[in-house]
Amino acid sequence: MGMIALLVRILRGSHRRQVVVLLASVVAIIIAGGAVFAATQSYPFTTGLYWAVTTATTVGYGDVTPHNPAGRVVASVVMLTTIPLLASVFALVTGAAAAAGIRRVLAMGRAFPASGYRLVIGMDSAVHEILDELVKVGDPVVLVADVDPGGVRGEVHVVRGDPTDETAIRSARPASAQQALITGASDGDVLVSAVLLRKQAPDLPVVALVRSASVREALRDLGIPHTISGHGLVAHTLAMSLETPHASDLLTELVESDKHRLTEAETSPDMVGRPLSAVRAERDELVLGLVHDGKFVLGVGDDPAVSAGDRLLIAVPVSGHDAELAGLARRPG
Repeated sequence: MGMIALLVRILRGSHRRQVVVLLASVVAIIIAGGAVFAATQSYPFTTGLYWAVTTATTVGYGDVTPHNPAGRVVASVVMLTTIPLLASVFALVTGAAAAAGIRRVLAMGRAFPASGYRLVIGMDSAVHEILDELVKVGDPVVLVADVDPGGVRGEVHVVRGDPTDETAIRSARPASAQQALITGASDGDVLVSAVLLRKQAPDLPVVALVRSASVREALRDLGIPHTISGHGLVAHTLAMSLETPHASDLLTELVESDKHRLTEAETSPDMVGRPLSAVRAERDELVLGLVHDGKFVLGVGDDPAVSAGDRLLIAVPVSGHDAELAGLARRPG
């Protein structure tokens, strides 16, 4: 089954019809040739079919052979037709596989998204999982990294190159992206990529994965206030779980649940000047907090007033069909 699936994937293009026609012709010749051979040599049909298969595949065990001129004519016809036809099938399959491999190496397997895509720069250890999640929710993704495109999901367009090189960043067309995530083998690489990205797309919303506090400050100076430390986040979550065992369950439910999705919503004019608690009480969705001046405010311990331009971070229920699709997407395999 795995080989059949591979052939279907390789032959997803224009050669599928030719291969089907060629294989159908081979099967028809083998059945007809086996039947005629069995009749002319006084063999059972199954023996004639066995002979035709071994002849067409050039195995030729020699345990069944023609014993008269009619049998030799049948053998000649089967050999002169099935062998070239099967060779043509193999040539089409290997050619399609080689072309697919070349397209992947040259990052031509998927057309460059027109606009509104998520741009991922660098190849942190968590990038594969990040790409999987972005693809699952249907976001077009462009990856800039010095990696083999064959090792990346086919839905991701790969710009193969050094993410700290200006040419590679420019090739990703960052001005057309909707949002960017910068990662790297080191904080220094992240900082260099951020400088180059800001040069190409000054207004692009960017999130960076870093460890160093000094690099975070440098990124803020570049207009990138949203930084995340993956190791720090895991450490804080584990420490919180020791104090409050179900805290990690809360975070998991918010991030991985198929019943809702997190989104930001614009505040309406009638919300301006009112406390966050009052807005929460009127909303049907779960309001997690307020985004004010680019910073998230949870609103626990204080009750900030909503200002013009603020956004609400909310958990929005998804429909049953969307939840089912999300659940299928999260299942392995």
